[in-house]
Amino acid sequence: MLPSWVLLLVFFFVPILLTFYFAFTNLSLTGASSAATQFVGFRNFASMFADPTFRISVLKTIIFLIFSAVIGQQVLGLLLAILMNERNRVFRSVIGVLVLAGWVTPEIVVAFIFFAFFSNNGTFDMILGWFHIKAIAWLYTFPMVSVVVANIWHGTAFSMLVYQAALGDVPKEILESAEIDGAGRFQRLFRVTLPVIKGSIATNMVLITLQTLGLFTLIYSLTGGGPGNKTETLPIYMYQQAFSDYQLGYGTAISLILLVIGIIASFVYMRMLKIEM
Repeated sequence: MLPSWVLLLVFFFVPILLTFYFAFTNLSLTGASSAATQFVGFRNFASMFADPTFRISVLKTIIFLIFSAVIGQQVLGLLLAILMNERNRVFRSVIGVLVLAGWVTPEIVVAFIFFAFFSNNGTFDMILGWFHIKAIAWLYTFPMVSVVVANIWHGTAFSMLVYQAALGDVPKEILESAEIDGAGRFQRLFRVTLPVIKGSIATNMVLITLQTLGLFTLIYSLTGGGPGNKTETLPIYMYQQAFSDYQLGYGTAISLILLVIGIIASFVYMRMLKIEM
């Protein structure tokens, strides 16, 4: 076990400790503080909470998280899993390949695909033109909608696979008994299936939440956080502070806020679904 512990220490525990340390310093890439880093206590956090751009980024992050992960990927993934579970083998193969194609596609490629789809006079505007609907510059008019849709398309397959496995573990005898007792399709879903798979629901929500909170490449490549700061989530804001303004200590402090948001969201999910930890 010694080699494994050494690898964990060097590449996991040490970076975590350094992250906590740098968050309380004035570390930067250039200037006097890059050569003589000083401990500044909670000054980075005080500046952060006083910055209106940070508050806007937190709001944008929560909006993006709720609509693209909690609602979008979660609900669509469950619906696709139910359809895949009830349809024939050909349907499952075709839909499975189409959905998985979005998941295995790299984020940078997904960004270029949706840039071509949502750009001015792009594919979507061409489709709207068939119905005599005026073209819309989606990336400028509705940038958050654009990145939410792109992330849903890219990440839904993971939720679908999780729920496919979970639905396979639901005892058929319980579903058959509920049907004999007169329970309809929706009653069986909400009163039998969902309570049985609530552990998988909580696990999936935690995983896609953590993945969405740290999403950077897709948003940065598609909109760059703009126009203005309309899609500037916390990872984008952190990147700009750390690598555009060269304030690594300040950027590291923002990463800790992301960690706290992820922990709070995980506990909320567990409490809502009454999962024992």
